[in-house]
Amino acid sequence: MNLTSTAPRPMRDFGLEVFFSRWEFTAQHHMTASDLESMSLSELLSLASDEDRAGFETLWLGYTETWGAPALRREIAGTYDRLSDSNILCLAGAGEGLYAIPNILLTRDDHAIVPTPNYQGSETIPLSICDVTGVPMDYAPPSVSNGAQGGWRLDLDRLKDAIRPNTKLISLNFPHNPTGLLLSGDDLEALVSLARTHGIYILSDEVYRGVELDEANRMPQMADIYEHGISLNVMSKAYGLPGLRIGWIASQDRDLLQKTERFKHFLSICNSGPSEVLALIALKARQKILSRNRSIMLENAAALERVFSAFPDLFEWQRPMGGCVAFPRYRGPDGVETFTQRLIEESGVLLLPSSIYASDLGDTPQDHFRIGIGRDQVFKDGLTAMEAHLDKTYPQFRK
Repeated sequence: MNLTSTAPRPMRDFGLEVFFSRWEFTAQHHMTASDLESMSLSELLSLASDEDRAGFETLWLGYTETWGAPALRREIAGTYDRLSDSNILCLAGAGEGLYAIPNILLTRDDHAIVPTPNYQGSETIPLSICDVTGVPMDYAPPSVSNGAQGGWRLDLDRLKDAIRPNTKLISLNFPHNPTGLLLSGDDLEALVSLARTHGIYILSDEVYRGVELDEANRMPQMADIYEHGISLNVMSKAYGLPGLRIGWIASQDRDLLQKTERFKHFLSICNSGPSEVLALIALKARQKILSRNRSIMLENAAALERVFSAFPDLFEWQRPMGGCVAFPRYRGPDGVETFTQRLIEESGVLLLPSSIYASDLGDTPQDHFRIGIGRDQVFKDGLTAMEAHLDKTYPQFRK
């Protein structure tokens, strides 16, 4: 059942960030990180050409262009199939785009649709403006009897049923945070056709594109395939460079981009000049960076599967299709809240219980937790500590 919440309503605290403000930098083992392995400034500069390194070292530290540095916009445009630099607007991280687009597109008389669970900003910001309907994603447990993998699914019929005459925006997030779901080509085509028929904008959060566990599952970018599509991306996630705070939106709709640029005047105004140069260096080396990060994910996924398989009655695991976060089901008798609380307090291992994804728009699965597989030694050390905790606390469940 879809659930609609009426608006406008005040934005509630960002539950994820409130939780992280307590634990992110104090936990001994941060096992729920949503970004890939980062690097030092010297490591990134080692990937630069002599010209780009000189450009960084001699950079004038004044204001930058609101749209973003021309060279950076050209390099970003090269990551799309059909776009040029005039289709790109740089932003201060992805959050600025998630905040700006609903405020530009939506009025109190409009309606938006958001799958749940989701990154909270994708629902809380539209809900501060207009009515929003949540479309709960379906979960099917793995079945030993029929060999089905199970996992998550977005029911397009339920999404279609949620559309109203005043629906203006569908906000998507694929590869999906927190489940790791990717849409099939047929489902994506059907979704775009549905939006086109009704004249609905699609805001597509694509921050994990490029680190699919199977590259054959990679989805096309919304801005390439839909005239009212808005692709959102950032250096923070797949590239593992959140400290740069460089994001962007891409769209064929240049009027929308212009309105967003005007809205940006009230927010960041412009990006950090050093960060723009460093983002340009990283994007030029993107194949090397993404390949390294994907290799880390594959190795970590295999290691995590080994631990979960040793406790089959405690965990129901579905490998994510894309991105570095997964949303396993915890089956223990004590419940996921107790499990994650004891894990951090007794063994210093931080996971996100599904309550952090509590939604105003529908039921959130209560027996899942988010785990991140994108970091290297941090993950390995954390998994060792997590397995030791499981052996100590739940020895009766060891296979």
